[in-house]
Amino acid sequence: MDRRRETASKVYAPVPAGASPRRPRRRCSGLKIAAMEPLDALALARSEFARRVRLVAADDWQRPTPCDGWTVRDLVLHVVGGDRMSAALVRGATREEATAVRTNVDLGDDAVATFDKEADDVAAAFAEPGAFERNIPHPAGIDMPGAQLFGFRVGEYVLHGWDLARAIGADENLDQTIVHEVWNALSPMGAMIANSGVYGDGPTGQLGDDVPLQDRLLDLTGRRP
Repeated sequence: MDRRRETASKVYAPVPAGASPRRPRRRCSGLKIAAMEPLDALALARSEFARRVRLVAADDWQRPTPCDGWTVRDLVLHVVGGDRMSAALVRGATREEATAVRTNVDLGDDAVATFDKEADDVAAAFAEPGAFERNIPHPAGIDMPGAQLFGFRVGEYVLHGWDLARAIGADENLDQTIVHEVWNALSPMGAMIANSGVYGDGPTGQLGDDVPLQDRLLDLTGRRP
């Protein structure tokens, strides 16, 4: 097995992705990427967010999202900032440097181009040799392996892709392959998620196996489709 894939296939406990205290607490855990090559999973997850951000119209930016207190602009800034911060961390940034990088993010005049640039850069950072094994001094105040930081990006692209779709009235259906990947990573930690306060109100515990997997994933992470 490729060393990058082997490392990314380890399971890590969920922790907040970390951001400004004014941000809501919903964050994504590190993910186990097992059935797909990790960088393929990242690309597929990215496409879920990318296809929605391309639909954002001028009058959508101040619309509310399922993330408490966030507008569409806040949500896109969060994802773009997360990409920029993650690339910096993988390449050796300190906690303080990474926090500054995220705080200073700006969508500029072309939010889609800004997103594409930062998403390309974080993918390139994770493709560098040793990225998944690197020790990351995360701004949340903990150290973690690069593989866990990688999991944040996969999960955030997918879940925030749905958040963005809900906010702007776009297609909410997510690719089932990546939904399956994220579900397999998070579902074993359902009890921890419920008690963490990281995923909003957490899972309702009311959805059976006959409910579509996407709906179960959204419910698990505190979203109510």
